[in-house]
Amino acid sequence: MEKRIEEAYAKRPKDWIYHLTILVVVLGLMFWSMSSMETAGTTQNGGKMALNILNGIVHPEKKLLFNLTTQGVPYLLLETICIAFMGTVVGAIFSVPLAFLSASNLTPKPIAFLGRILIMVIRTVPAFVYGLMFVRVTGPGPFAGLMTMSLTSIGMVSKMYIEAIEDLDTKILESLDAMGCTTWEKIRFGILPQLMPNFASTAIYRFDINLRDATVLGLVGAGGYGAPLIFAMNSYRWNEAGAILVGLVVLVLFVEWVSTKIRVKLTRG
Repeated sequence: MEKRIEEAYAKRPKDWIYHLTILVVVLGLMFWSMSSMETAGTTQNGGKMALNILNGIVHPEKKLLFNLTTQGVPYLLLETICIAFMGTVVGAIFSVPLAFLSASNLTPKPIAFLGRILIMVIRTVPAFVYGLMFVRVTGPGPFAGLMTMSLTSIGMVSKMYIEAIEDLDTKILESLDAMGCTTWEKIRFGILPQLMPNFASTAIYRFDINLRDATVLGLVGAGGYGAPLIFAMNSYRWNEAGAILVGLVVLVLFVEWVSTKIRVKLTRG
C-alpha cells in the first residue's frame, strides 16, 4: 500500500512550472499597473486633513444632528429613506411582468431573449448617468431620485426574479393541473408560494443598495443627504459632515438589522 502511494506521488503532475508562470505574469501586471499611478496633488498637510475628518466624525455638529427642520440630518435621512423605499417598490412592481416575459421556461425563447436584452441595456447605464438624465427632465429634487432608483432597481431585481422563476418546481404545477385547477388557482397555490419569499428578499436587498446609492444621486441634485454631505466636505466643515455620516451609519445599521430579520423570517417560513 505504501509503495502504491509513493508511486502515485512520484507520478503526480509536475505543474509547479505552470503555477510559477502564472504568478510571475500576475506580479508583472501588478507592477506595470502601479507604474502608471500618479501621486500628484498630495501635500504634506494630508495627514492633518485626515485627522480633521476623523475629528469631525467623532465630534459631529449637534445642532445639525438634532435639527428637525428641512436642513437637519433627520429630515435628510427621512427623505433618503423615502426615495430609496419608493424607488424599490416601483422598480420591483415593474420587474415582475418583465421577469415573467424574460423567463425562458414560461415564454417563447425569442420573447425571452428580447426581454433579457432590455434588462441588460438597463443594467449597463450607471445610476449617476440616470440621475443626470432625470434631473434634466424633471428638475432637481427627490422625484428625480425616485425615478433613478426605480430604473436602476429594475435592472437588478428583474434579473434576480428571472432566476427565481426559472427555478420553479414544475411538478407542483403538474399536480395542480391534474387536479383540474384553473390558471388562477395554479398561480395562487403553485407559483406565488414559491416566488414570494425570493421576490421579497430580493426587494429588501435592493432597498439596502438604494440607501447607499443615495450619495451618488445627491451629487447631481436628485435629493437625499448626498448633496449636503459633499458640500460640507468641500467646504472643510468636518463637524457638519461628521453629523451627516453619524446619522447615515445609524440608519444603515438599523435598516440592515431589520432587513436581516425579515430575510431570515422569509427564508425559514
